[in-house]
Parts: sequence; structure tokens; C-alpha cells
Amino acid sequence: MEWRVAAIISLWLIAGAYSFPSVSDSFENDLESQARLFLAEYDRQSSEKCFNAANANWNYATDIRDETEKIKLQKSLENSKFQKEAWKNITIQFKTRENFQDPVLVRTLKKIAIIGTSASALPEERLKEFKQLQNTMSKIYSTAKTCAYEDVTECNLSLDPDLTKIMKESRDEQQLRHAWKEWHDKVGVPIRQYYKPYVDFSNEIAKTNNFSDAGAFWLREYESETFKEEIEQLWQTLKPFYQQMHAYVRAKLRDTYGDQFTEDGLIPAHLLGNMWAQSWENIYSLVVPFPEKTSIDVTEQMKQQGYTPLKMFQVSDEFFTSLGLIPMPPEFWKESLLEKPNDREVVCHASAWDFCNRKDFRIKQCTVVTTKDLITVHHEMGHVQYYLQYKDQPLIFRRGANPGFHEAVGDTLALSVITPKHLKEIGLLDDSTPIDDYETSINFLLSMALEKIAFLPFGYLIDKYRWDIFDGTVEPSNYNAHWWKLRREYQGIKPPVERSEENFDAGAKYHVPADVEYLRYFVSKVIQFQFHRSLCLEAGQYDPEDPRKPLHNCDIYRSKAAGSKLAAGLAMGSSRPWPEAMKVMTGQDKMDASAIREYFKPLEDWLILQNAKLAQPPGWQ
Repeated sequence: MEWRVAAIISLWLIAGAYSFPSVSDSFENDLESQARLFLAEYDRQSSEKCFNAANANWNYATDIRDETEKIKLQKSLENSKFQKEAWKNITIQFKTRENFQDPVLVRTLKKIAIIGTSASALPEERLKEFKQLQNTMSKIYSTAKTCAYEDVTECNLSLDPDLTKIMKESRDEQQLRHAWKEWHDKVGVPIRQYYKPYVDFSNEIAKTNNFSDAGAFWLREYESETFKEEIEQLWQTLKPFYQQMHAYVRAKLRDTYGDQFTEDGLIPAHLLGNMWAQSWENIYSLVVPFPEKTSIDVTEQMKQQGYTPLKMFQVSDEFFTSLGLIPMPPEFWKESLLEKPNDREVVCHASAWDFCNRKDFRIKQCTVVTTKDLITVHHEMGHVQYYLQYKDQPLIFRRGANPGFHEAVGDTLALSVITPKHLKEIGLLDDSTPIDDYETSINFLLSMALEKIAFLPFGYLIDKYRWDIFDGTVEPSNYNAHWWKLRREYQGIKPPVERSEENFDAGAKYHVPADVEYLRYFVSKVIQFQFHRSLCLEAGQYDPEDPRKPLHNCDIYRSKAAGSKLAAGLAMGSSRPWPEAMKVMTGQDKMDASAIREYFKPLEDWLILQNAKLAQPPGWQ
């Protein structure tokens, strides 16, 4: 009977149709077999459409022009049209899929049904309008230029590397204030007019698939009716530690920028070393507990040793292969964009790409030789390693167990890479540098906390903000006020200049105009420490009963046992509910903040004592 179905499919393919053939006459009594054949053909064609869309998107992201933008839109629409037809055929031919005996088959059909009713559910003209709206917002963000502080007639500064460098290195409060205001005004203000139509489109799409709004649609990947409550509980568990760090940093910054602080206890957003105050590692030199101790910032050592962006990726690849994981394929080295070109506009936001054909995987990153970018390299390489591990799954399952898993993998390995122990191992720290000295450890842990812990409330509130917009809690007339309400409440920061509803400061963060769900980054920050703890135990590099083997100094480099455990979880993709992958990798089936608190326990104890000495009560008004 299978040859009859194959013949039907062949005739249909020759006809060039988008709809799928009806094969019920071939398997009147075996609908599950019919579904498997349908899905095999769907996987083949979907992979092809996905490749075409990804390729067009890549060409646009690495060469922003009207022509590449037009092709990107065209290929995206073709893919959406294909997915819409696939969804139609599934809902018609496999209405009784819930009664199938094979749970994997049920899961596959359910995921296709949801994907098919995303943007594809819109009428063709509306879909085109929505795609153009997304492109417009993304283009405003990626091509924005701002004016220099020293000469306001020189208006050719881009976010990367110009403004990023200013926010990182300048200690001139007025220059920092100018750079912050320029970026938020030049990007957020023009994007604001497009955001309400974007919200309306997003909610319309969600409701076609019986979700209440776009926020609920995003949360579907976490497969839990109580996920919002679970996230809030995780935050409440971590909040006391964040508040202790906030109090310490606030006291140290007051020493440098005293007149910028008031009695409300809030920190002005432009003083934290990052355009969005989402991570604070760039102000490490202002807040370092023991400045006489050796720093783990190895930027200068990398430059002295002739590191290039290519070498940074090669070092990262060697770390992955030392665990017995898959090396980067030839296509990766040939096609990736690892440095910012000088002859064209590109989207510099670092990203990893899966071209859906099981062999072409790339990274796009405007890499600079710095310690921070070395960690970013490992993060992006972690995405590609995940792609490689699950590449033999059907396309529908070639994604993270949940969105946070993908973000966590590279960061998990970077927790080993950034340790003084590992940096010494690969020759970036001098052999004489102590790796278990108490003061050195406190310095190291604070540098990590300035990135990991400082990020947590920001990682949460980006989507909390959008949930409130999508479900109608916040009207357009309060977009900016609500943004700063959440940033005060969760982060304890405030804008450096007066803001109004003419502004749209949320739009100055890439993921908002780019329509990218953000909760994954919060989830990642929590579960990467669960992964790290489990892999360190597997590698014999961590013992909770042995003070000589603390979790924060664990390096799993060259541990095939740890690599094998990691690979087993990654290879599953999303073919099972995420708690099953979590169980394989950690022995736990839920997210748990205990690992992150365990990792930072020496620092938290130190901060509590230090804040008491400085008379710095944690919290803000």
C-alpha cells in the first residue's frame, strides 16, 4: 500500500501544489500509518522551505539592503504559506489524532498544528503586512545611528561597537547620559508607532489557535499551566541575593557618581556599564572587593598572545570536542560571519543559525577580542552544539526541550571556561595566580554575579512587561510608564533623564522590536547552574562536602563522562516534555534555584557582612 501513497505524493509534487494529498483511501483502517507517511513528506518539504527562509534571512542580516530585505520577506511568506497548508491538511485528515496510540506521533501532529496556526493563520495580505511591520521595526533598530557627545554634528555612531564601548569604558557621567538618551530616543521613539499594530497582529495570531493572547501563545513551549507562578517563585527565591548585591554596588557607585544618587535607593540606569543595565560586569573595576588581587579579565593576555576572532572560536570548539562532543562541520567555518565587515550594514547582535538541512550551521557575531566576547563565543557555540546533537530528529523536534534549554547549554560550559582554573589551563592566566585564595574567589564570584545575578530581574521583566501589554492590562497610553514601573520594582533602577509617553524605551532593546520571547534567558540563568552542578558531580570536579572542590571553581574540561551526560539530554531535542530532558541531565524534573544559590553562597555571605559594615540596607523605594 505504501507505493500507492508514494505515487499520490509524487503526482502532487509534480503539480507543484502546496496542499497535501489525501491518502485515506490507501489506509482506511490504519490512520496512524497514514499520518507517518504524511509526516515524512512534511518533514522533507518543511526542511526545504525552512532552508530557503533561513538563507534569505541570513543574507539580509549580513547585508542589510532593500533587495535582501525584499527576498527575506518573500521567502518568509512562502514558508508561512506552506505551513498554513500543512496545518489545514492535518486538521482535516487527522482530526482524531488524540486517539492515536503512539504518543510521539500525537506530539508531532500537535506541534505542527500550533506552528501552522501562528503567523500563517493570517490571510495572505495581512500576513504580508505583519511581516513588513516586523522588518520595519528590526531595520530601525539595526541601522540606527546616534550623535557623538563631543560633536553633535557627527551622527554616525552605531550601537556596536561605538555606544557599547562608551557604556563599557567611559566614567564621564555626562557622556554616559548622552549616549543612553541618544540610543533610546533614536530607536525607541520611531518604533513606538509600530508597536500597537504589532500587538494587535500578535494577539490575532494567538487567538486563531485558541490562546487568550500572544503572551499565552509564547508560554506554550513551557508546557505548564502554572509557569508564570513558577517563574515568580524562582524570582522570589533569588531576590534577597540580588538585593544584597544591588546595595553593595549602589554604595560603590555613590563613591564615583555621588550627586546622581537620591534617598530613594534607585540606581540611575546609565551608570551600570550596559545600555540596558541588564548586566553590570563592565563596572567591575569600580566595585571590585579586593583590587590588589589578580583579575580574571584576560583581554590583554588574549591580545598579547595574538588571539583573533577565529582563534576564539577554535578554542571554543576544542573545549567542546574535549568532552567528546561533535566538532563544528566544514560549513560552519566556511560560511559563518565572525567579524564585523567594513563594507556593509549587518545585524551585529550575536546569533547562531540552523539552516534546517542537518549540515549547515553558522554563527553571526561582530566578535571583538575580549574576555566577554570569549564567553559569548562559547554561548553561541553551545547553540550550534545543540543543533548538532539533535540534527537527526524530525524538523519539528529540532529545537530546545524548552526555550531556556538552548540558552543554557553554552553558558553551562562557559561556567567552566571562565574559572581561574581553566584560564590557567589554557595559558591565559599566569601559573602563579592563586585559584583557591579566598579574596580571589570573592572577586571572581562578584564578577560572575555582576553578569548572572544582575541579569535576573531584567530577564524576567522584559516578558512580564509584554504579557501585561498583550493581555490588555496596559494600554498604549501607558507603555513607557509601565516599563519604568517594572524596572524600578524589579531592578531597582531609574532613567537618567525624564521620560514621557512620547518615548518607548522598551523598544530600544533588540528583542522587543525583533519579536523575540525573552523569558528563555531568565530560565537559562537558573537551569545552567543545575546543569553545571550535575556535570561537575559527573566529572568528579565538585564535592559539596569537600571545601577544596567548590562548585564555583569546577572545570569539566576533558571530562568525557560529563560530555556524555550532556549529549544524552541534548539529543532529545523537544521530542519529549522538557522535564524528561531535565531529568536525564540533572536527575531533577523541575527548575530549582538551589544550585545558583549554592554556587554564589560564599559571595552572598560576604555581601551581607559588607553591607552591614557600610550601613547599606538592601532594597529601595
